[in-house]
Amino acid sequence: MSGLPDVLSQQQEDERRRSIRALLRHPLLTPQGPDVPAFALARRHAAWLGDWFAAQAGWTLHADHAVVRLRKVPGDNTDPSRGASAGGNQRKSGGVGGGHHLFSRRRYVLACLALAALERAEAQITLGRLAERVIALAADPALAEAGVMFTLDNGEERRDLVAISRLLLATGVLARVAGDDQAFIAGSGDALYDVNRRVLATLLVTRVGASMVTEPGFEERLRKLTAEPRPETDEARNREIRHRLARRLLDDPVLYYSDLTEEERGYLASQRGLLLRRLTEGTGFAAEVRAEGIALTDPAAEASDLGMPEEGTEGHFTLLLAEYLAGAMRERPGTVVTLPELHRHMTEIAAQHKTHWRRGSDEPGVIRDLTDTGLRRLVALGLAKRSGPAVLPLPALARFGYTEPTIIGRQ
Repeated sequence: MSGLPDVLSQQQEDERRRSIRALLRHPLLTPQGPDVPAFALARRHAAWLGDWFAAQAGWTLHADHAVVRLRKVPGDNTDPSRGASAGGNQRKSGGVGGGHHLFSRRRYVLACLALAALERAEAQITLGRLAERVIALAADPALAEAGVMFTLDNGEERRDLVAISRLLLATGVLARVAGDDQAFIAGSGDALYDVNRRVLATLLVTRVGASMVTEPGFEERLRKLTAEPRPETDEARNREIRHRLARRLLDDPVLYYSDLTEEERGYLASQRGLLLRRLTEGTGFAAEVRAEGIALTDPAAEASDLGMPEEGTEGHFTLLLAEYLAGAMRERPGTVVTLPELHRHMTEIAAQHKTHWRRGSDEPGVIRDLTDTGLRRLVALGLAKRSGPAVLPLPALARFGYTEPTIIGRQ
């Protein structure tokens, strides 16, 4: 019996680490998903988790019988790969994956209008009724002046609304009761949903209300929404720097020293060991410290929903694309690779592999699409940067090796 307390203590630590990893991947958990066992664990350890996230990253945690919500403030507001999609938010982070297309500007506006409509909705709502309320809200002259219109007169607008409904289904705001959203797109049917008001109430994560933000530019408005009180003491300034670094380490695939301010690099130089020890002990991650930066890797593969693909045409294509960029980085350090160069190289590669890739993969339009998809993934994983037609391979790309695939059949 002397070992029982140790066993129980180890079990408790494992449950807490599992909860942290689950919340990093899914900052909003409900009893229905997306990770039902993790919801139960997060509820059980909610008080401890709240203290841990507050101390390490300055994030707050809300937990009740209906939802556990980690209110994450990103360490980097400029990452374009963290957008919403019809499949829900992506990422250890949030971005592209699963073949989902990121939301357009208009879909973001419609998503906000849909949430405003649901705030005034009853316990249930149909997709058609939600559309009517969104149309009424979209009639605001300010939206028309900004070029946003929504009339439901065509299939594209119906698809936009269905994409938003699927995002809300993925987050737990809506739960399907009956019907088919595809029939709604075709104009031959409707869908009925329950509205989870507790989940709806936890979605907004801002320091100030959006209506209070008056700054003219997008970046200024975004900074205002997430701005935190300015520290007034040395201790508070050090805590703010620690939280910024912890957020980047927990939420980003790679933390490059070159992306840090001089103040952040100075703090990391003196406090790196303590910072990494606290984060790795709490999460179960392993710290990879390199000359160019730091990555917290997830051996359990529970915190990240985006990785390098390993199967199929898209997977093989992306790995070959990464191999070429890594080679270019070794041969021409600090030099960008142009899209035309990538298209030429990947056209040659496609000709070599067309017999076991899916049909049509060697066509110019398909190669451009596969290249674009692969680059979005590499950018999201911190392996490359892209500015228009210029692609800059980043140091972490060198850690990915490529070996000849095992060919099973055309995919």
